[in-house]
Amino acid sequence: MDIKEIKLEIIKAGEKAVKQLIKVAKEDIIKYEAEDPLAPDRLKNAAATKKLCIMDAFEILKRIEEEKSMLDGNFAEKKPNIPKGFAESRSK
Repeated sequence: MDIKEIKLEIIKAGEKAVKQLIKVAKEDIIKYEAEDPLAPDRLKNAAATKKLCIMDAFEILKRIEEEKSMLDGNFAEKKPNIPKGFAESRSK
């Protein structure tokens, strides 16, 4: 198995992982129960978990796109991560 085949297998696994994250993100958040003193914390944790699933899915998809383009020979030049704050933009 050469490197290209391994990368294609990793891409397939990443796509499968994204589908699983989508399933988790689509599930309903637990219902609020007024008599449960921990309900607000549970709701907060459930919402944070959904956000994490969505962000992870986007991150995986971005990396899959980058890897596919590299396998196709399309090397996109990455821009250096230079801070663009107010002082940096005015210092010229």
